[in-house]
Amino acid sequence: MCESLQKFPVKVMVSTSGDSLSDPSTLTYYRDELFAMADIVTPNVKEASKLLGGVSLHTIADMRDAAESIYKFGPRYVLVKGGDMPDSSEAIDVFYDGKEFVELRGHRIKTRNTHGTGCTLASSIAAELAKGSSMLNAVQVAKNFVESALHHSKDLVIGNGPQGPFDHLFRLRCPPYNIGSQQRFNPDSLFLYAVTDSRMNKRWGHSIEDAVKAAIEGGATIVQLREKDIESRAFLEAAKACMDICKSSGVPLLINDRVDIALACNADGVHVGQSDISAREVRKLLGPGKIIGVSCKTPAQAEQAWRDGADYLGCGGVFPTTTKANNPTLGFEGLKAVCLASKLPVVAIGGINATNAGSVMELGLPNLKGVAVVSALFDRECVSTETRNLRSILTSVRCLA
Repeated sequence: MCESLQKFPVKVMVSTSGDSLSDPSTLTYYRDELFAMADIVTPNVKEASKLLGGVSLHTIADMRDAAESIYKFGPRYVLVKGGDMPDSSEAIDVFYDGKEFVELRGHRIKTRNTHGTGCTLASSIAAELAKGSSMLNAVQVAKNFVESALHHSKDLVIGNGPQGPFDHLFRLRCPPYNIGSQQRFNPDSLFLYAVTDSRMNKRWGHSIEDAVKAAIEGGATIVQLREKDIESRAFLEAAKACMDICKSSGVPLLINDRVDIALACNADGVHVGQSDISAREVRKLLGPGKIIGVSCKTPAQAEQAWRDGADYLGCGGVFPTTTKANNPTLGFEGLKAVCLASKLPVVAIGGINATNAGSVMELGLPNLKGVAVVSALFDRECVSTETRNLRSILTSVRCLA
């Protein structure tokens, strides 16, 4: 096999098997021949233990040490999977690239239907790499897919053995995992991010539903309901109506802060700030498949959001704004620092309007996917016209890039 892999320019991925590793000659072959050719190896803790001569792995620190030791066998990346860790309330995997460790946290799904999870994870990673993803992003997407599949098939009853199969085709029949015609969060939806404001809607005589519909007609690619001055029951009814509007247009709808409202109206996700509930706790409440955004101002906050399982970052205020009290202005340098440090897509927010949105996107910062706008859209008489104008400006900048 090694000769064939050397002959043809293919990517090599090794998903190790506990059964095959029971043969010492196979173990040696993996370590001395195949690992050196691999882009990534993905042992679980039991397999990692066998690879390292039976060393005990009981903690995250042990998994880090194991990843570092296995890396010395020659692969470019190592993922030590912690799903078999008996004393952990989470499914924590350790990713190592030779320089940095990243802990990937997920939910531990209680189910017997776990047959084929390792093969599915490795295949999903390979598929994401084929689409051009970085290794870390490919691993994260694959982990989310496996967790989601386990979640949706946890109650299947097939056969009488100790393990059952899990459902690879859950996305074909599970609406909560679909955003319009999309099947999972698309960072491109951050391009023109419209954030509503109840005070502005009242000023111009707009209902929340009318404002959202107008923004979508003008070209908004994602909508967040940020409604601070509204009673909960009225907010829920408006959110349900907005969900219908957004769903029919294929535009994701997020709720600011209010996880309860998001759950009640089956919104596509939630956006939280630094003083709100953490993204990790939001994920526990919403389950896999929903979108979670986090406001951040520093690289450290961006890193924490990534570790907590957020899908994107809202960074600002880039310019001075009156929509949020005591909101420090970061400027381009603050935005640049977060974008350079972030492993997640970023949307810029704060004082952005038709006169300066182009200059934000012209920065060409890595991971910067779009701008979020409040008053420049909703504190106007004609929301659709203002949205259409801003969309045209952003599109022009993107075409020149």
